[in-house]
Parts: sequence; C-alpha cells; structure tokens
Amino acid sequence: MAKKEEKRKNWFRKLRDKYRLVIINEDTLEDKYSVRLSRLNVFVVIGMSVLVLSVLTFYLIAYTPLKEYIPGYENIALNKKIIGLEKKIDSLEYYKQSHEKYISDIKKIISGETIVDTVNIQKDNNENPAKYDTISYRITGADSALRAEYERETSYKLLYNQDEELMYSNGSLNRLLFFPPVKGMVVNSYNKLENHFACDIVANAEEPVKAVYDGVVIFSGWTLLTGYVIIVQHPFNYISVYKHNNAVLKKQGERVKAGDPIAIIGNSGELSTGPHLHFELWHNGIPLNPEEYINF
Repeated sequence: MAKKEEKRKNWFRKLRDKYRLVIINEDTLEDKYSVRLSRLNVFVVIGMSVLVLSVLTFYLIAYTPLKEYIPGYENIALNKKIIGLEKKIDSLEYYKQSHEKYISDIKKIISGETIVDTVNIQKDNNENPAKYDTISYRITGADSALRAEYERETSYKLLYNQDEELMYSNGSLNRLLFFPPVKGMVVNSYNKLENHFACDIVANAEEPVKAVYDGVVIFSGWTLLTGYVIIVQHPFNYISVYKHNNAVLKKQGERVKAGDPIAIIGNSGELSTGPHLHFELWHNGIPLNPEEYINF
C-alpha cells in the first residue's frame, strides 16, 4: 500500500514538474524561443482546444448551411420549395384541364354541337338500379292543351328572367330584336360566295361598339390579321363577332347585356383598310347575314 501511495504522489508530482521547451538554431546553437511547460499545462491546453473545436463544430452544423453537406441532414428550405413547386404543378395541371375543356366547349358551340353536362348519381346498392336508367311518364290531354296555350301566348316575345337577363322565346330567329352594334353605313355587305361572312360598317371615330344581345364574352384579345377582337356567346348557340376594334372594354368570361359598350371602333389588324367594324353573326356554326336581322 505504501508503494502504491508513493507512486500516486510521484505521478501528481510529475504533472506539476516544470519542463522547458526550447527552439534552437541548428547552425548557431542560439536559443530562438523557449517556454516553460508542465504536463498539467499541456493536458489543460489540449482539453480546452478540444472543447472549443467541439463547440465550433456543433455551431457550424446547427446554425449554418454547412450542415447540408453532411450526409443525413435534410435541407428544410429546399423541401419547402419542392412542396411549393408541387402545388404549382397541380394548379397548372388543373388549369390546363379546365382550359382544354373550355376550348372544347367553345369548338362545340361554334360547330353547333350540344354540350352535355355529366352528373354522377350515387346509387343505393340496396335499391333496384334499373329505375335510374329510364323515366316513364304519361302526357295527359290537359297537359298538352296547357303547353299549346303557353307557347301560343309567349311565341315571338322577348322575356326577362328574375336576374333581369334577356331570354329567347321559341319563336323564329327573324322575330328576335337584336341591338345594332353601331350606327353607321354598311360599306361591304355579307357575301357568302366571296367568303365574307360579315358586314363592314363605317361609323364615327371612337364610336362605342355595343353588344347586340345578352351573353357572355368568350374571347377578348388581339389577333394579327383582325386586330382587337371580341366574341360574345348568346343563348341557344348564337355568337356575335366584332373585329378591327381600337380597344376592347370587356374581359373573357364577363356577362354583358344588349346595348352594353364592349369595344371602341377602330382600324386594327393587317386586314383592315380604315376605321370600321367587321361584324359577324353565327348560329349553330352557320354564318348569318346581319342585315337581315339588324337595322344598321
């Protein structure tokens, strides 16, 4: 036991023993630098250095972008950016599908096809599904008489619904009252043989172009040949087209009423030779002579 105690004291004594570290010039044997050290000093300096390096390493990993280069650490900002891009892609995909559906519907309207809205009906598995396939009904004599009386009284009349929107009757097209788009002089009439499916109307400069009937703007923009163009979809597949405008006043998707200003007469587009309105009227994809239905 005494020997062990003596060895322990000697070990602590050695820790405190002083040593001199001397740097000598090999050629001249001159002392260039010297420092007194002990083993305890060396251990303390090494321990503090390791501690400082550990703290610095932790700070760099936890609070600087350097952690992104360490395997196993994720880039939170990059993940957020990826999630945002995924949402934008989903939105663009939805917009693309909606736009394609819209263009398809417009083509069907112009060609006169019928647009069918599909409605999914949840069927009860416990019920007989056959009853959803067909609907049987019986028309009585009183029903027919009432229908005939209603059609006779409302034929060839313009009606407004509860939203004050102009509605068509089931009468003939030439009985409908179309609002003149502009008041002016027709200088180039409708000519099917020359593929001129419109009337060219000259009016005063800056004259407002007005909607001929209630409807929805399905196109409003610029084309190289016909300049500023606006197209309005009316009930029952009627379409009015206004070309060579100086400016358009309505945007795509806006609702308009008969007589509302929708554009300014102008001279835009490569096919225009002077200020005028190029007006077209279509029904079920067939061009109509506007002069037969509108008094310019």
